[in-house]
Amino acid sequence: MSARPWHVYIVRCTDNTFYTGIARDLEARIGAHNAGTGARYTRGRGPVQLVYSEFAADRPAALRRELAIKRLKRPAKRKLIAGGAD
Repeated sequence: MSARPWHVYIVRCTDNTFYTGIARDLEARIGAHNAGTGARYTRGRGPVQLVYSEFAADRPAALRRELAIKRLKRPAKRKLIAGGAD
């Protein structure tokens, strides 16, 4: 098992939309989004701002959590970002 944990994160784009993803190196991933080399969705919507992150035990757990967050409606995502339960 690797020492670097997985992160599930949400960024806010300049058009006020949210993008959810996973990464091992969160700082590098946010940098990639802001450099225009991250996800296609965030290209042209940057710079992005990290608004939420949480740890995941492993990649499968991170992917499951990412999918669960992506399925949330915008108000539920806002509540999660604000520190409430999802």
